Amino acid sequence: MGKSAPAAPDPVATANAQGGWNTFTAQQQQAMNMVGQQTPWGSLEYNQTGNTTLTDPSGKQITVPQFTATQTLSPSQQAIFDQTQDAQANLAGLASDQSGMLRDYLNKPFEFNNQDAADWAYDLASSRILPQQADARAALDRQLINRGIRPGTDAYNREMTRMDQSNTDQLNQLALNGRSQAFQEAAYTRSNPINEISALLSGSQVTQPGSTFTGTPQTQVAGVDYSGLVNNAYNQQVNQYNAQMGGMFGLGGAIAGGALKYGLPLLAASDRRLKRAIRRIGTILNGLPWYRFNYLWDRDDAPPREGLMSDDVRKIAPHAVVVGSSGFDLVDYAAAVGA
Repeated sequence: MGKSAPAAPDPVATANAQGGWNTFTAQQQQAMNMVGQQTPWGSLEYNQTGNTTLTDPSGKQITVPQFTATQTLSPSQQAIFDQTQDAQANLAGLASDQSGMLRDYLNKPFEFNNQDAADWAYDLASSRILPQQADARAALDRQLINRGIRPGTDAYNREMTRMDQSNTDQLNQLALNGRSQAFQEAAYTRSNPINEISALLSGSQVTQPGSTFTGTPQTQVAGVDYSGLVNNAYNQQVNQYNAQMGGMFGLGGAIAGGALKYGLPLLAASDRRLKRAIRRIGTILNGLPWYRFNYLWDRDDAPPREGLMSDDVRKIAPHAVVVGSSGFDLVDYAAAVGA
């Protein structure tokens, strides 16, 4: 009856083979993308410095190479790099030395004395503002007397009181401004050492020489679809087998009526496992069910076939059922119908 159906590919073997191709593709792509460079700022080289061993899901050991990228600066760029490193080291050293005094410095609470600020403002005013106020008061006194407003009168006292209040407001405003300025200066004096040390600690970021290497094109190597190739080959084998089986068994349902008409013994594929779209449509004279179906290898638009099922025939006429070399049941229609 022909050769047996092709065996399905071993999924583990296929996966292992695919993994090997994937590893090779990754190594090939890596090797193509590791492009050395020679620039005015220096050179960039890739060298294999060892190997690493990985274990895949199946337990197989895989060895892959390891590479190291080495950047070498030109003499001028190396000199700049060394100088910037020295500058960074100096800044860090200064910060370390100065930070030692912060503990004692911060243990002393910040203090601000309002009276000191008031005294400072008064001292500032005494040399200039107070003489100006005295001159202005004497001038007002003369003006009032010249206008006939004598000291001791209500009008005189009102004007002099207004002058005194204005002078007092001026001194109060001076005290407030002086206190605000004194507080800012005290706070600045307090925080300045901390800010200086913080600046030394943070420092300015030094630009690394040689940071302008050219970006190399990244090659993308298409991987080998080994699993797809295996599956395609298997599908082709199955299609060829189905075509062969269709050629051998295609007469089964299509000419069963001919076998009955001419009394010819006919072996036809009647195994349910080879059929689809099975629907019972009647019963023949000896009580066997009659079906309409299509074989698995029939095209979707193929017309339906008709015939028997081997499991039904085996119950009534087991002698009419033969197991073929493919493992599927064949039915001798002449013997089955005769039963």
